[in-house]
Amino acid sequence: MRQQRRQRTPLPQASPTRKVSSGLPETGYALIVDGRAKSEFKTKEGAGNEARELKQRFPMLQIKVYDAEAKRGEEIVLTPATPNDH
Repeated sequence: MRQQRRQRTPLPQASPTRKVSSGLPETGYALIVDGRAKSEFKTKEGAGNEARELKQRFPMLQIKVYDAEAKRGEEIVLTPATPNDH
């Protein structure tokens, strides 16, 4: 037996929407962990050092350093250490 569909009532007109912040800084650098901005830094070196330290502690996380001026992120990938053959 078929079930009858209910007619939906129209939603009331929404008020004008505000621009939602992306959570990314407009200046400096940000640490992006699994797609979410976590920390802001003034220098690329500071953000990079923190990103590498975090990646070493938690290698399963996807970590990027976001450059606000260039508006792009650089993924942090750890290279495996190779033993020295002396």
